[in-house]
Amino acid sequence: MAESKASDTFKPGDLLNNTYRIEAVLGRGGTSEVYRARSEISKRLVAIKVLRSEFSRNEDFLLLMTREETIREIRHDAVVRYSENHRTSDGLVYLVMDFVDGPALDEKMRSGGMSAEDLLIVAARVSEGLMAAHARNITHRDLSPDNIILRKGIPAEAVIIDFGIAKDDNEGAETIVGNEFAGKYAYAAPEQLSGKSDPRSDIYSLGALLLATFRGATPDVGKNPMEVIRLKGLPLNTEGVPEPLKTLIDRMTQPDPDARLQSAAEVLQFIDPTYFATIPPKRPVTVPPPAGTAQTVAPKSAAPKPATPTPGSAKKPNPAPPLPAGPARKSNVGLILVGIVALLALIGGGGFALGIWQGLLGPSLPVVAPYTLIAERNPDGPTRIVGYAPDQTTLDALNAAMTPLGGEVLVELASGEIAPGWGDGVTALLAAVAPLDSWRLAVSGNDVRVTGQTTDRALQEQLTASLTGDGMPKGLAGSVDIAVVQLFLAAKDLQAAAEAVQDCGPLLLRDPPAAGYGPDTEIVVTGRLADPATRVALFDALTAIAGGRKVIVDTDVLNETLCQIEAVMPDAPPGGFGISFGFGDRPDPNPNGRYFVGENPVIDIEIPADVTDGNLWVSVLDVTGVVFHLLPNLNRPDGSVAALRDGKTGPVTVRVAFGLAEAKDTTKIAFTVDDSSLGKTKVLVIHSDTPLFDGLRPTTESAGGYAQALRKLVEDGQMQGFTLDSRILTTELP
Repeated sequence: MAESKASDTFKPGDLLNNTYRIEAVLGRGGTSEVYRARSEISKRLVAIKVLRSEFSRNEDFLLLMTREETIREIRHDAVVRYSENHRTSDGLVYLVMDFVDGPALDEKMRSGGMSAEDLLIVAARVSEGLMAAHARNITHRDLSPDNIILRKGIPAEAVIIDFGIAKDDNEGAETIVGNEFAGKYAYAAPEQLSGKSDPRSDIYSLGALLLATFRGATPDVGKNPMEVIRLKGLPLNTEGVPEPLKTLIDRMTQPDPDARLQSAAEVLQFIDPTYFATIPPKRPVTVPPPAGTAQTVAPKSAAPKPATPTPGSAKKPNPAPPLPAGPARKSNVGLILVGIVALLALIGGGGFALGIWQGLLGPSLPVVAPYTLIAERNPDGPTRIVGYAPDQTTLDALNAAMTPLGGEVLVELASGEIAPGWGDGVTALLAAVAPLDSWRLAVSGNDVRVTGQTTDRALQEQLTASLTGDGMPKGLAGSVDIAVVQLFLAAKDLQAAAEAVQDCGPLLLRDPPAAGYGPDTEIVVTGRLADPATRVALFDALTAIAGGRKVIVDTDVLNETLCQIEAVMPDAPPGGFGISFGFGDRPDPNPNGRYFVGENPVIDIEIPADVTDGNLWVSVLDVTGVVFHLLPNLNRPDGSVAALRDGKTGPVTVRVAFGLAEAKDTTKIAFTVDDSSLGKTKVLVIHSDTPLFDGLRPTTESAGGYAQALRKLVEDGQMQGFTLDSRILTTELP
């Protein structure tokens, strides 16, 4: 737990989305902060991860946060569950996830480390979680002691957190870190340093963090990039680690990915050969633990089984076979000499190509690939340059360009595969785009992408013409995309574009400026839509006329059934009736209202303490066009508040959808989720002074029939003085 600071995004006591009350700061990172919060509705503790304000409008980081939320599809107790993604009214984006109460492994490291027995249990538990992630083609890429939490301090309840730089290998998936290096040097697999990763990289990282947690110290990876590369090519030093943990770590952390244990399943099989007694892994482990040191750990047991030594077993490695004598040996020696000569030639040539030997000849710079530099000026964010420069002259020129703009230069000197004159070309481009209202240079090697905005069409045409084709500075090539932005964009033009695609009631611009939208003014549209495709069409329609302004589509995507009812339902104030969700087979609340196929939703309605009379009407509108009347109905005809209170005072909870066991052999309504009605279902709670309908509605009816009945009530003036509360329940495939 960290102390609250004035610079923190949220403060203890803040209420998010009228639901989550901030209690404390859990941690701070380079781009985000994590808080402990409690639901005001269910009282459940959650963890909330929020992007820092300077990144909340960056589309790259927003994409990363959205991808992190999709990790919720990994359903395993050893993987933290993400539940929802929100944006505050001032544009801050945050994720809500399970709060895991317990120490992280880095805390165990700082307190002296953990026993080998406990770490074998942790290894099994984490491997189970990795199996679930890898089965969905998700590679974590950042496993480290601070990303493994022991729930309640129990090794068998270890949980993997922070999939912030996870790599999704599914077709079409994107991530801002792409194939570049991701992870922490101390625990990253060697191949990650060159931008490669797959599930075996997670196996290496898990082995490295097990070793670090056992020793109570971070592995030594060197003090500079060249030393990191050298040490990463060597096996980790596991001297003094007891068996079988030593052999397990050795096999998980081989520098060559092909020489490692190849999957989380193999790690589990090594720890407990009986784990896959009924379901064998796809690739069986072919090399068992050393004789005499066999030990199994059941992944969810409290302690490992004791080892039983085998008489005559030895821990020393088998000696290498002697070289054959005579001609055969002479032949081998000749081959070895030829190999050494070739290897020295390769090392020599490669050393000069990578700059390894430059230190012998004079000052050298670290080699980086890809060689990147990003410079940007954005009125809504920091003006800065980040990346690499080839020499001090270029660095000085970059500083000089930023000084009058009040920007910062976060640039390191490095060498790489760039054209001669690269520094002069980049500084010339900076000078060329400086007159633009906003601009961005993204340089990778010798490739450049120039984007920007201006209200001056002549400037846009002049720059586009001068930088297109052969107009780029010598040695550089790339593209130019400079937009002309109208000084003020009329709200009526945007409103007309929104109305042309609306399909579920009116779409409205939020707080449209009276004088029109300026060049840097965000365009926000709100309302409801019937189809996700309409949301895309709306965004495209607004973007086409926005002139580079940021467009935010803040809409709820419902479905045709809900939109049909929304169209006839008059505006009404909320009545303060609570709608809470749970599960029929367990007492856990379900605050996000998300259910998977096979689950049994429970729905409770809370009558406020000050509501003592009138009538309740509780209906469920599902995605298939069917309306279920939970209260009143033929089996439960009395929906009066007095009857529902049954003499009780204060807030009263009334269950309207029951667990299967609770409803068995009764007339109570219970249901399970099947794959025929997946999507958003709406629960409506109407409170009226007098009964709305003459008699009871059928338990189920079509949305069209219910909409027609509501329309008649409105036309007859009978829907006066009523209140309306609602909540969305979402059903999904697991």
